[in-house]
Amino acid sequence: MNADVALKDVACAPPDEVVTRSLIQCPECGHRRDETMPEDACIYYYECTGCGKLLRPLSGDCCVFCSYGSVTCPPVQRDGNCDVC
Repeated sequence: MNADVALKDVACAPPDEVVTRSLIQCPECGHRRDETMPEDACIYYYECTGCGKLLRPLSGDCCVFCSYGSVTCPPVQRDGNCDVC
């Protein structure tokens, strides 16, 4: 992962404090984009709008937001893990 990506802002949060916006950064070209995450699902694939690379979760992560985003996905924020994926 690029060193410019901030550490995950939220590890485990109460449902009323779940963050649904994440700054996702492409490891290939460094392009960043603010995206809305679904609250009840994981995104397995994300096409970079900068270079077109198809991002997939890193080993051990449930989705691209957990791998390349500034904030982990809502299921991980709520539960500490992802039971919906």
